[in-house]
Amino acid sequence: MSMIQDIKKRATHRSKIIEGQFKGLVKAIENEEYCIDILTQSLAIQQSLRSLNKLVLENHMKTHVKEGMREGDDKTQQEIIDEMLKIYDLTNIRG
Repeated sequence: MSMIQDIKKRATHRSKIIEGQFKGLVKAIENEEYCIDILTQSLAIQQSLRSLNKLVLENHMKTHVKEGMREGDDKTQQEIIDEMLKIYDLTNIRG
């Protein structure tokens, strides 16, 4: 199943922004810029990644999850549930 076109467009745009932010971060490190500025850039990238993750998750839920829960057998539905729980665990790691 493919991505919803609006979400694909937004995710592609967000990815390009992240690419530019990351290049800026590498340059800041190479230039030994002020640590707080480097941290601020890194935190901005993390926020952008969270935004991208949300778009991809939205697409997954509107396509694969929706279809799989509606049309899938018990095994398929359990696999979908397990996937979602795994993502939940990954997003709640502390440390």
